[in-house]
Amino acid sequence: MKYYIEVGTNNKAKQDIDEICRREGFSNLTRHNFGEGGVGRFLTKLVSVTSILWNLKKDDVLFLQYPMKKFYYMACSLAKMKGAKVVTVIHDLGAFRRHKLTPEGENSRLSKTDFLIVHNPTMRDYLIAHGFKGGIHCLQIFDYLSKAPETTVGQEDSTIPTIVYAGNLGRWRNEFLYKLEPVMLGWQMDLYGKGFEEQANANPHLHYHGFMASDEFIAEVKADFGLVWDGDSLNECTGDWGEYLRINDPHKTSFYLRAGIPVIVWKKAAMAPFIEEQKVGISVNALSEISDRIATLLPADYQEMKQNAIAMSHRLNEGYYIKSGLKAAEKCIR
Repeated sequence: MKYYIEVGTNNKAKQDIDEICRREGFSNLTRHNFGEGGVGRFLTKLVSVTSILWNLKKDDVLFLQYPMKKFYYMACSLAKMKGAKVVTVIHDLGAFRRHKLTPEGENSRLSKTDFLIVHNPTMRDYLIAHGFKGGIHCLQIFDYLSKAPETTVGQEDSTIPTIVYAGNLGRWRNEFLYKLEPVMLGWQMDLYGKGFEEQANANPHLHYHGFMASDEFIAEVKADFGLVWDGDSLNECTGDWGEYLRINDPHKTSFYLRAGIPVIVWKKAAMAPFIEEQKVGISVNALSEISDRIATLLPADYQEMKQNAIAMSHRLNEGYYIKSGLKAAEKCIR
């Protein structure tokens, strides 16, 4: 039998993986919800984890999403006690971003799993270098489930390429948005999200459209590229969020591609090789490079990117990437 513990969070990536597990025949150990408050969530997770004792049997499989706060080590230990195998998908590494664990301490936790599904080869190599010795598979990109059909056309006015940026628009996270005007030569940007200081925007090429629900964005927004960038600099992705791009797969990338929009990513981001290999976007060292890259991009090359993005949108909506990881895990642990 195959089991999973429902995450019960507003995190879209985790919710989608829960749904894909259900579709793949995994049984949910989270059968009682004790409420959304702190105590309720604690009891829900505690009962779900302890139910391992009377549900799992020898050679069963338990699938977990990491981090799982206080309960990950307990869940793995109970599963091992029952003779079951543990498969884990990583969302965030506490040692790398939040610095609440040492790399060795985090690997000590992760050593309880039989198989890891990690973001990309950079994350895989980082974990192996810090002592992980189990089976491992690179997800490459997170799936993105949505009932909305992706957009199949770009911006109608092809003489002015449009780049879209969606997410948290506050200065604390993305100061670079307020510095863009000098590098926006021959392109414009549409912003979607919360936190943008409209009164501070004097850039005529930057258009703020407010918050838009994700399904509506996927179905309706027309753009030539989606930008994946973080920090306060035009020259590189900076700060903790920018540094984390060197090892993780931002969910924003999946969001744009699920909408059928090719992406622009930082060349030093861990996702850059995958984006270029799949021909679903371009990578740049600095935002000042965007103008030349767009100006020299042949129409046929862009259309290839667009069609590849639409094809990837279908795979993301089918759960292709996490299902590939689960198949790799089953092959390894059996």
